Amino acid sequence: MNKITIGFALVYAVAQSAPAADWLQWRGPTRDGISAETTWSAQWPASGPAQHWKLNVGTGCSSVVVAQGRLFTMGNSNDTDTVYGLDAASGQALWKYAYPCPLDPHLFEGGPGATPTVDGDHVYTLSRAGQLHCLQAATGKVLWAKQLVRDFGGKVPTWGYTGSPIALDNKLIFDLGAPDAATIALDKLTGNVLWKSGGKGASYGTLMPFTHAGKACLASFNAFGLIVRDAATGQELARYPWKTNYDINATTPIIAGDKIFISSGYNHGSALLQFSGDKLTALWETKKMRNHFNSCVLWQNHLYGFDMETLTCMNFATGEVVWKQTGLGKGSLMLADGKLIIQAERGDLVIAAASPVAFQEIARTKVLNGRCWVVPVLANGRIYCKNNLGDLVCVSVTKK
Repeated sequence: MNKITIGFALVYAVAQSAPAADWLQWRGPTRDGISAETTWSAQWPASGPAQHWKLNVGTGCSSVVVAQGRLFTMGNSNDTDTVYGLDAASGQALWKYAYPCPLDPHLFEGGPGATPTVDGDHVYTLSRAGQLHCLQAATGKVLWAKQLVRDFGGKVPTWGYTGSPIALDNKLIFDLGAPDAATIALDKLTGNVLWKSGGKGASYGTLMPFTHAGKACLASFNAFGLIVRDAATGQELARYPWKTNYDINATTPIIAGDKIFISSGYNHGSALLQFSGDKLTALWETKKMRNHFNSCVLWQNHLYGFDMETLTCMNFATGEVVWKQTGLGKGSLMLADGKLIIQAERGDLVIAAASPVAFQEIARTKVLNGRCWVVPVLANGRIYCKNNLGDLVCVSVTKK
């Protein structure tokens, strides 16, 4: 793992009891898009890696999570959201849970944008309209449910709720966007409110927990900028204004020590900020890395991510661009074993070296058609890829 990311909390031991190769939440066990898995291979036959299974789970950009042999994801069909509990190896449905959630015709393909979160035997899901569920991972049984607008006064953002709830200690935390609560923490076992903080401005991205000087903190990149809060109480500690057109700050902050990286699209750009405990100071700002909605990964002091439709490698300390690669569209990526696992916008699965020397493609295969904005996931020797229309494919990359 990148040395400068090791110290930022090991992100609260969210997955201490899970197998190392499981992927329990948005951006993985350490919430940075990096997997510790090494027993996989990018040496594929000319025909590509073997496909284990393929099915359709309904429209939406919800990615997948994998825990204890189960895969969880969400999709929408016929104005109904469905949460799926699948066998991760075979794709066989173990259970489904469905509820009404009408599509909005202006939301591209529509459907859920948040990714499920697994915490022990619980799965937490959030719809674009604000339906929040706590389900039993083994059966799909509803343990508790809330409606963010009805129960907490939330205001659905223009593009719906798309940030994934995070499980942290005894809390489930997410951006709400209510007049009296930009961010809210619930008791993860009951759904009861533990604290509310700030007002307005729900994020399209997911909160990022970290520690600073021994204090548990939360970074929220919401409609108005970056806000750092005390994770225990919700108290605001610092903020940095970052206003993007249409209020779309949609990525997850990347944290390394006391440095926080943020990025947004619509020709705004990115910044590296330093957090002192009560203040955020810009170290650099640039328009050369504009993440629209899929976040970068940080590896060996370099950022890898999509500057709109161009894959870009950037020096983390300086913001200088090292190389660019076109032809992948508005893709997404994760990292494992020093390699980028890239889902190109039009369905190619690409493996490339995570190297500042140059873009070095290792393998490529076509796995999907249509528009692909969903982040691929490597877990236990399998890569899961999904397009916006809900076609979900599992390919085997186990090292022989």
